[in-house]
Amino acid sequence: MSSTPPPAKGDLGRRIAARRLQLGLSRQDVALRAGAAPGYIEYVEEQPATPGVGFLLRLADALETTVQELSGGVGDLPPAVGRGARRARMVELDEATCWTRLGDHGVGRVALTLEDGPVVLPVNYQVLDGEVMFRTGDDSPLAAAADTEIAFEADHFDDAFSRGWSVLIVGTVRPVADDDASQQLREAAFSTPWAGQEREHVMLLGARRITGRRILVPDAPGDAY
Repeated sequence: MSSTPPPAKGDLGRRIAARRLQLGLSRQDVALRAGAAPGYIEYVEEQPATPGVGFLLRLADALETTVQELSGGVGDLPPAVGRGARRARMVELDEATCWTRLGDHGVGRVALTLEDGPVVLPVNYQVLDGEVMFRTGDDSPLAAAADTEIAFEADHFDDAFSRGWSVLIVGTVRPVADDDASQQLREAAFSTPWAGQEREHVMLLGARRITGRRILVPDAPGDAY
């Protein structure tokens, strides 16, 4: 029988369950540390509960963390600031899985080499027919990198369970010079760039090499992650 609890219905419960699993503790262990009933630990993990401050302080101490961490108060910090999970391991992703992880659109980063050195820039991307499309400004660093080799990376972090994946594509990025083709590609994109309009310059990245990695955490729920 699996010791993994049912998926928590609230963010607080999910963080509590995740932290407990990271420490290798049972609900009974946490209840004993926090001076609470095991049934109440189960309740706050599985229901959108709003425990009092006193209980949260005891619970945070039992889980060797802070109330701010449990309540999500570090949400504006960079991703993946938590500790590594127990028994985590890294696995390589095959090419097909890499494309699956990328989906058809999202936000990633491009790495370019400019005159004054390397730079990494966030970009909205769209996957179209085995290539990655970007929309950028005519005078942007990405536009200036036309017909050069660049790197593009997209990733995902699950802070609650200290796991994630990343996909890296290396290849030559080229501009779409034909106006009609450029317009068709813009219309095919799922969304406009987050940074605003006036990014009508369309570029395509062909994958010379695509690789990916994933962190597996045995205690984390969701085998399909």
